[in-house]
Amino acid sequence: MNESQIDLAHTVALGSIGDEDQRAVADILDTDEPVLRAAFTQEVQQTREALALAASTVAVSPPPALRDRLLAAIATDQAPPSTIHHPHLHHGNGRSSQTVRD
Repeated sequence: MNESQIDLAHTVALGSIGDEDQRAVADILDTDEPVLRAAFTQEVQQTREALALAASTVAVSPPPALRDRLLAAIATDQAPPSTIHHPHLHHGNGRSSQTVRD
């Protein structure tokens, strides 16, 4: 299957196909290529299963202490000094390339 056919299978699984896409699906399902037909059908089924699984997941609240641990970790983390590149100091304009550090 090519990328366009995979995208079409995903569209079918989502149930959001238009008239033109319906004709393309019919062409795939009516093809004399059983491997293509099977691959397309399998892609639709796998996509539907993945969507069902994603829809069935339940959000879980993080442990209350997690926020405090994250904030403490952030507070103790020393960020490296940023590097600022000045475009007007790059090669090609007669000046040497320089990097300015904060």
